[in-house]
Amino acid sequence: MSNKQFNILFLCTGNSARSIMAEALVTTMGHGLLKGYSAGSNPNGVVNPFAIEQVKKTGYPTDNLRSKSWDEFAGPDAPHMDFIITVCDNAAGEVCPIWPGHPSSAHWGFQDPAAVEGTDEEKRAAFERIFKQIMARVNAFVSLPHNILEKHSIHQEIQKIGATPVAG
Repeated sequence: MSNKQFNILFLCTGNSARSIMAEALVTTMGHGLLKGYSAGSNPNGVVNPFAIEQVKKTGYPTDNLRSKSWDEFAGPDAPHMDFIITVCDNAAGEVCPIWPGHPSSAHWGFQDPAAVEGTDEEKRAAFERIFKQIMARVNAFVSLPHNILEKHSIHQEIQKIGATPVAG
C-alpha cells in the first residue's frame, strides 16, 4: 500500500460488541495503514463490558469507545470510508445511509455474543470465541495485497472473507 490510510467502518445494530471489537482489531492489526471505526443502526448507548475486556487484549485504547449511530459517518464532515463491513445479519439487511465516496462493502456475519445467557464465564467464553473469529477475518483482510488490487478486486476479496467459515 502507498502511504494512504484506509478507513473501515464496521456496522452492527447496537454497536456494543462485534463492531467495537472489529474496530479495535483492524486498527491494531493494520499497523497504521488501516483505521477502524464502528457504529450501529440503532445503537444501545453502552459498550458491552465483555467486549471491552477483549479489546484491552489488543492494546487499543478503550477510553473513547462508545456506542454511536451510523449517522455520524454519513455526513459531510465524517471521515471518508474506503470499506463498510456489516458484522451482524440485522444490519446487513437494513437500508444503510448513502456513504460518501461509495466505499466497497461486504457482510461478515458473526453470532451475537451479547445474546448469550448464562454465567459471566459463559458470556466471557462467547465473547472470546467471537473475538477470535473476527480476528481471523481481519487477519485475512490485512493480509490482502492492497497496493496491487483494483477497487473491484478488493470488493470481491472482502466479500470472500465474509463468506469463509470461521472456527467456533
